[in-house]
Amino acid sequence: MDLNLNRADYLQVGVTSQKAMKLLPASRYRATQKVVVGDHDGVVMCFGMKKGEAVTVFKTLPGQKIARLELGGVLNTPQEKIFIAAGSEIRGFTKRGKQFLSFETNLTESIKAMHISGSDLFLSASYIYNHYCDCKDQHYYLSGDKINDVICLPVERVLRDVPVLACQDRVLRVLQGSDVMYEIEVPGPPTVLALHNGNGGDSGEDLLYGTSDGKLGLIQITTSKPIHKWEIRNEKKRGGILCIDSFDIVGDGVKDLLVGRDDGMVEVYSFDNANEPVLRFDQTLSESVTSIQGGCVGKDGYDEIVVSTYSGWITGLTTEPIHKESGPGEELKINQEMQNKISSLRSELEHLQYKVLQEREKYQQSSQSSKAKSAVPSFSVNDKFTLNKDDASYSLILEVQTAIDNVLIQSDVPIDLLDVDKNSAVVSFSSCDSESNDNFLLATYRCQANTTRLELKIRSIEGQYGTLQAYVTPRIQPKTCQVRQYLIKPLSLHQRTHFIDHDRPMNTLTLTGQFSFAELHSWVVFCLPEVPEKPPAGECVTFYFQNTFLDTQLESTYRKGEGVFKSDNISTISILKDVLSKEATKRKINLNISYEINEVSVKHTLKLIHPKLEYQLLLAKKVQLIDALKELQVHEGNTNFLIPEYRCILEEADHLQEEYKKQPAHLERLYGMITDLFIDKFKFKGTNVKTKVPLLLEILDSYDQNALIAFFDAA
Repeated sequence: MDLNLNRADYLQVGVTSQKAMKLLPASRYRATQKVVVGDHDGVVMCFGMKKGEAVTVFKTLPGQKIARLELGGVLNTPQEKIFIAAGSEIRGFTKRGKQFLSFETNLTESIKAMHISGSDLFLSASYIYNHYCDCKDQHYYLSGDKINDVICLPVERVLRDVPVLACQDRVLRVLQGSDVMYEIEVPGPPTVLALHNGNGGDSGEDLLYGTSDGKLGLIQITTSKPIHKWEIRNEKKRGGILCIDSFDIVGDGVKDLLVGRDDGMVEVYSFDNANEPVLRFDQTLSESVTSIQGGCVGKDGYDEIVVSTYSGWITGLTTEPIHKESGPGEELKINQEMQNKISSLRSELEHLQYKVLQEREKYQQSSQSSKAKSAVPSFSVNDKFTLNKDDASYSLILEVQTAIDNVLIQSDVPIDLLDVDKNSAVVSFSSCDSESNDNFLLATYRCQANTTRLELKIRSIEGQYGTLQAYVTPRIQPKTCQVRQYLIKPLSLHQRTHFIDHDRPMNTLTLTGQFSFAELHSWVVFCLPEVPEKPPAGECVTFYFQNTFLDTQLESTYRKGEGVFKSDNISTISILKDVLSKEATKRKINLNISYEINEVSVKHTLKLIHPKLEYQLLLAKKVQLIDALKELQVHEGNTNFLIPEYRCILEEADHLQEEYKKQPAHLERLYGMITDLFIDKFKFKGTNVKTKVPLLLEILDSYDQNALIAFFDAA
């Protein structure tokens, strides 16, 4: 059965946070439901649809930004009480809008995530988790990394409280009281948790998770150890997952999986006979999907997927057909209801145009008077700067509540801008004088009309660190701009991992001195991405990292007065030594630095680089041959005289050129890494070999792995 869903926009509220929209339970089977939503203006709004129009049930006054909205009530009864989290406060409303609860928690940070189960309230701020029962403090946990979401298995089914925290360090932490029962590693930073089928599945223990890099999975949380049931890799390179729901939209009696992503993608997964998810439907909206729910809103008897978007649009993807045939052989007719709706929209549009004209004239007149005051209009920017493991690049996503006019990108470190298929903006580069003013990149992206979301990809060079700045200018008057800053760290291509191969040949850097645990942690935060800003609990900590470009590893273990860093790449140790020395000198701390260099690690690193270098050299050669082969093809009229290898190049010409274009300076980057490795190897021996670099580049141009290793050994 094909799934055909038609879009219907209901209304727009203010900017919304993740999981801040819900559908109230229906009064009867497939009856229309009310929608309740909270926004960044602090307004809670409940509305229903009547004759195609949104009718407000209640609307609260503005207040603090609403971070989460959940439904609750007595267990095993319809969950129709509305709870919102704003700042450090929880407020409760009835379905008619009467406030019955105002609970000021003892959290020092704003609430980021919330789950309601009967009289139990599970809350988390950035690093703190709290469990309350009847508004009384029960349990508390301080997480080592940021908490993105919190959920509890259904207590009426598993007969115990099992809270689960989704943490930024790619771990789900299953709690028992105030302690961690066990940890589950997942393939990306988990951003959202949901109960499978809305009730935990057959066992009540099945938990769905979505990650910031677009992966989706199902885990059974048992009392002893987790059972990984399935996982969907993000093969199509879609956005991160922000919301998940279970609802039978296909109508086959089995609940489907509804997924909303931060690139505006809405997906529906059905389950096959083996209970594996299969993609049945997808549709792209123009902005990130913050909440998703299955239900019935527009018209009785027609199921739909209701979503809220970042800028506050409440939209339905409904099974109700747009046109109905009035009889066999007759042409389609727009019914009276549709005609009324069109005329109503036309009159509303004319009224709005007249109002805009009036306000514009009023503003022009006031701006010409001597007492004129021009207020800078405020606008909200949702940004995300994350490292992609697959291609060792950073994604910069900028989303604005109104249309973007242009975005200026400025960097004081050398970076490459990569092509993004989804990006339709026109880019222009300005010349930079990097020697006098540290400007390595100035690029302007001019967006098409009604673009509210822009995605960019950049690749940095390890060892070169600084700041990337984005100047975001929306299409509003008077012109205004917001600046966002992103740190390019010294070891920017390293990603946190939980396991490394201890059998690799490792180089060791040891620091000792009069520094505190917190000071050394702040230096590690400065050098490496994905490290929590706050020092972890305890006297000693170990973090593992993997280089996403080369697959080399780094182990960092440190405590008060001592830090030990081990890596199979000498260049990583060299960068750490230089940066940590500089940071200690800034703070006037005397460091004792010692290192142990493993000669075998150089050959090991060159072998890791080998397949990447060989592939890029072959790709470059093939691309260089394309034009000449095409000329031969035109001249001869066919390709029969060519050897199979050349015919293959011609057949794949477009694909090869596209791949080469997507990876600018890839070969130069690999050459640079090998050159750095060569210089760093001898730097630790106290020898300057920069004069031998031209000879090294000659060997690379006529690349042979054995010849390269021999050169490293001989020099």
